[in-house]
Amino acid sequence: MPNIAVKSPEQKAAEAGVDGFRQDRGPFVVAAERTRMAMVFTDADAPGNPLVFANDAFLKLTGYACEEVLGQPFAFLLSRGDNRMEAQRIEAAFAGESGGHFEMRDRRKDGSLFWAAVVISPVDDPTGHIGTHVSSFVDLTDHKREAEQLRFLLDEMNHRTLNTLATVRAIAVQTLRGVAGDEVVEAFEGRIQALSETHGLLGRHNWDAVTLRDVLERILEPFGQAGRVSLQGSILPLGPKDALTLAMVFHELASNAVRHGSLSVPAGEVAVSWRTEPGKDGERMLLRWQESGGPPAEAPRRQGFGMRLIEGGLARDLDGEVHVAYDRAGLVCRIAMPLPAA
Repeated sequence: MPNIAVKSPEQKAAEAGVDGFRQDRGPFVVAAERTRMAMVFTDADAPGNPLVFANDAFLKLTGYACEEVLGQPFAFLLSRGDNRMEAQRIEAAFAGESGGHFEMRDRRKDGSLFWAAVVISPVDDPTGHIGTHVSSFVDLTDHKREAEQLRFLLDEMNHRTLNTLATVRAIAVQTLRGVAGDEVVEAFEGRIQALSETHGLLGRHNWDAVTLRDVLERILEPFGQAGRVSLQGSILPLGPKDALTLAMVFHELASNAVRHGSLSVPAGEVAVSWRTEPGKDGERMLLRWQESGGPPAEAPRRQGFGMRLIEGGLARDLDGEVHVAYDRAGLVCRIAMPLPAA
């Protein structure tokens, strides 16, 4: 908090120049006084960009009186501690090296902290000289507090979900042992693990969009085939539902490739590529899973769970289409599905 017992020469000069400033910027100042948005004007020709005007909304937001802020450098509100990054943003905004908008953590007169979104704009005179900057503040404190609470709730939900999946996996494995074959138990464990990995990925992104590449890398990593699987495509965001469904599809394709396909032999490879194109109601994704260098692909005698998931899951959950071709060169899977609006 600034010491106001002894006013600096800059403060005294700022107070003395307020009337002149009001006359020079009359309509501008009147508008700033009447708005409910916190605003200040600063002297662009003085070191530190000291305040030459502060409206009532700013004084209410910070808890200071007008005479306590006039002449103070713009950064006097910065919270104590390491605020070098915020100070650099302020300097860049006044220098015109950024968009002039940023967030900063400030300290009120009573010592309490608040977050504000700040927009700094230059004001030039008839000669084109920028002698003043006008800055507006929007209080983000409640928004930040709600975001922190939401982050806490999401972390707790993610933690409990992963624990639940781990419990389901353990119970199922214990139940199936001795009743089903090892291959069935291993397949079930892998599917639960793929679901868990995708939940973890989404949790780290606040259950917002993750990219298709992120999902592919996370699902393929446990198979340990680095260098034998190539991924090619642009950054493509996926919502939670799309990501979970595609993760299960990729897990089944990778499992099949390791057991029966190109990844079952040392020379085999998998190439995954994707692109977007206009569809009926927006964009749609086209993805190609191409295996090569392995044994000739043969259609299974009966359709197992994995293939039912690949061919039916996308159509049922994502309104997509899947075409699987069993070529001598290797299995080819083509996926087409609509993408949600951004």
